Amino acid sequence: MKMKKILAAVTALSLAAVTCVSLSGCGGKKAKYTVGICQLVQHEALDAATKGFKDALKEKLGDDVEFDEQNAANDSATCATIANRFVSNKVDLIMANATPALQAAAAATADIPIVATSITDYATALEISDWTGKTGKNITGSADLAPLDKQAEMIKELFPNAKKVGILYNSGEANSKYQATVVTAALKELGIEAKEYTSADSNDLQGVVTKACDEVDVIYIPTDNTMASNTGIVNNVAEPKKVPVVAGEAGICKGCGIATLSIDYYSIGQKAGEMAYEILVNGAKPGEMEIEYADTLTKQYMASRCKTLDITVPSDYVAISEEE
Repeated sequence: MKMKKILAAVTALSLAAVTCVSLSGCGGKKAKYTVGICQLVQHEALDAATKGFKDALKEKLGDDVEFDEQNAANDSATCATIANRFVSNKVDLIMANATPALQAAAAATADIPIVATSITDYATALEISDWTGKTGKNITGSADLAPLDKQAEMIKELFPNAKKVGILYNSGEANSKYQATVVTAALKELGIEAKEYTSADSNDLQGVVTKACDEVDVIYIPTDNTMASNTGIVNNVAEPKKVPVVAGEAGICKGCGIATLSIDYYSIGQKAGEMAYEILVNGAKPGEMEIEYADTLTKQYMASRCKTLDITVPSDYVAISEEE
């Protein structure tokens, strides 16, 4: 009888060991992670951030991670639908690319970890009044904020005689409004008047840009997703009217601008991917993780458009590749 009990115990331990191995070890690491990606809209900057995120996780997890990648076509309601589906499907982590995607994910779950990217200011996006650098929620991520005062200084450097700057953005994007407010104050300190011009979508954008071009010397576009998706409309109005556009990031600059002080969106996507790994594999708590920022900033310009508008940039500006 004693021998039977011993054999039974050995068998039980063996089964437990097999189960443990099948789960890729007993330390908590799963055999496969599912990550839901909600990207607000398709354009160069957000695409680069998503690629950086996926590449970072793939490098660390290989085939042990799979992505459910969804694009909301610049619609906040669609962001909410995507986020709620991720919650229903019980994904292991949600990556939210851009502010409306983050806001939708935050509204959908307080439990599933959320790692965001391409967010200008987390305190504004999440309506956190006592900001400490951490969200204190199930949320963390990387930011795309470039020093807005330095962007205002760039406008002054390139156009020292400019009297009025038009700030063009979608007022429905909380972080775009935040940038407009900060840049307006910075321009005022430099003795330059700023006026805001807002457009909710492509339907009225041509008229808004036309009005701005008739009233200002220079247009500034922050890291705004609506404008990033419609640079062709902006350029088709601004360039013939000889009104230069300074942009908040390189993708918008390539589409309609002459210069930018920009971050690398692929890099902040990578940072977000590394943070996701720490959460998924090492048990890091999102609310206790500091928001990450870009390591480098680069002054960039569009050589062909500068030539068309007869604008000469200082020697420390780097030309943006114009190859498709």
